[in-house]
Amino acid sequence: MAKHDAYLMRGDSSAMRVTRHLVITGRVQGVWYRESMRQEAERLGVAGWVRNRRDGSVEAMLQGEEDKVQALIAWAWRGPPAADVRAIEITEGAGSYSGFAKLATE
Repeated sequence: MAKHDAYLMRGDSSAMRVTRHLVITGRVQGVWYRESMRQEAERLGVAGWVRNRRDGSVEAMLQGEEDKVQALIAWAWRGPPAADVRAIEITEGAGSYSGFAKLATE
């Protein structure tokens, strides 16, 4: 039995919780990207935050069940209709979050 299956049998969903830090580049500002990501995160039950960066990119911290975080990352590649995502840098994230917030530009 795989370790993953053992967690599922015990009902220990916290073992599958992940945190990912994203930096999204392309045409991602001025296209409703942050609000669209916030709405999708809430729909999926992913916590964290999203903000514009002064260099024109969008930065996000995603936390939740691994499959939900992966679904939001897949959405991030598409973004809202007017976006043109060129790249996403994904690294391990840190912190503890509840809800999903739009933060001020940094």
